[in-house]
Amino acid sequence: MTGPDLFESAADDRGGGPLAARMRPRSLDELVGQQHLLATGSPLRRLVEGDDRAISLILFGPPGTGKTTIAHLVSQATGRQFAELSAVTAGVKDVRAVVDHARRRLGMGESETVLFVDEVHRFSKTQQDALLPAVENGWVVLIAATTENPHFAIVAPLLSRSLLVTLQPLAAEDVATLVRRAVDDDRGLAGSVSATDEAVDAIVRLSGGDARRALTILDAAAAGAEGRDGQVGLDDVARAVDKAAIRYDRDGDQHYDVTSALIKSIRGSDVDAALHYLARMIEAGEDPRFIARRLVIHASEDVGMADPSALQTAVAALEASAFVGLPEARIPLAQAVIHLATAPKSNAVVVAIDEALSDIRNGRIGAVPSALRDAHYPGAKELGVQGYSDPHDDPRGVVSQQYAPDPVVGRRYYRPTAHGFELAVAARLERIRAILDDDSTPERTAD
Repeated sequence: MTGPDLFESAADDRGGGPLAARMRPRSLDELVGQQHLLATGSPLRRLVEGDDRAISLILFGPPGTGKTTIAHLVSQATGRQFAELSAVTAGVKDVRAVVDHARRRLGMGESETVLFVDEVHRFSKTQQDALLPAVENGWVVLIAATTENPHFAIVAPLLSRSLLVTLQPLAAEDVATLVRRAVDDDRGLAGSVSATDEAVDAIVRLSGGDARRALTILDAAAAGAEGRDGQVGLDDVARAVDKAAIRYDRDGDQHYDVTSALIKSIRGSDVDAALHYLARMIEAGEDPRFIARRLVIHASEDVGMADPSALQTAVAALEASAFVGLPEARIPLAQAVIHLATAPKSNAVVVAIDEALSDIRNGRIGAVPSALRDAHYPGAKELGVQGYSDPHDDPRGVVSQQYAPDPVVGRRYYRPTAHGFELAVAARLERIRAILDDDSTPERTAD
């Protein structure tokens, strides 16, 4: 990949090729969506319109929202040479080759180089570090595109030296505009076909806000329509697309975002939204065991004692998923999601254990009360291990004695809610604590 083939003129004619490449916007005015970035005087507009100050950019956003387009516009508008690397295939050697070439150009009084790195999140820390001197010294104007959260995917020194530009998913009307423009534009299909409203709507829906995918679908559908009546209809779109591609990267942000949305929908008791996110994860090929493990955690964390049977359902779904696999595992997973989403909610379990752990970590430990220590060895009494009262000997099943070490006597970690089964637990616990405190100790709560 090293050498001159990495470089291209900013003014190169990219005629031919895929429809998405031919329809790449030639100016900011042709860029749809991203209006929050295009206001007069905005950093991006100043850079594209010829601001001489070299500003490196990190472009963060979903696929097909204009990251590559912006990189080309910056290069074309400023007359700088354009070099492109893909982090999927490039290594440190390729990065250094571009930087060395850019430094020689500057040394000869020629224009700066715009280095576009696509999918920069796939670069290792070492590879990203190799970009730092070039950015720091202004040898290149770096434009790095990523679909991953840059605060996690990009090393801090590189992020701090660049302007972070966040692109939003394209709205349905934005994608529809692009599709209709591509049908009529001379660079696109030049009116060789037409498209029904139903076909455009289907393309928009299937694209998932990805402009590149929308134009790829249109291109394939148009090829089938040209030899017939020249009208792209629903059937042409269906033939062009076997199945809607779910924008969901199991190694990236979508993995975490969709998982988070599933759990938060269950916590919010929206069973329909939860089933949507479950279906999205299944359709994207997520490991059903991963989904089930999250449900097991959620069953205790957010349902807990409000419905103790929720954990049983989640564990059963985990075992079933491991046993039968997909596609059958979708059914017990759905059952678990429905159970959890419709169950009463309580986070008292996770609050209780986290407060107890916090006390331990902050030194509230203390000695085990002597009556509770192991007494199954000769000489235990001589060491003061005595005085234990067995609850089975009391008709109430509970006796008043000190169980907690002195530093945490009276701490109330578990505070049941009034939701579901936990309401009954709360009433019983109140009676138990009254006996443990000998009906005379004022109840104390955790700080």
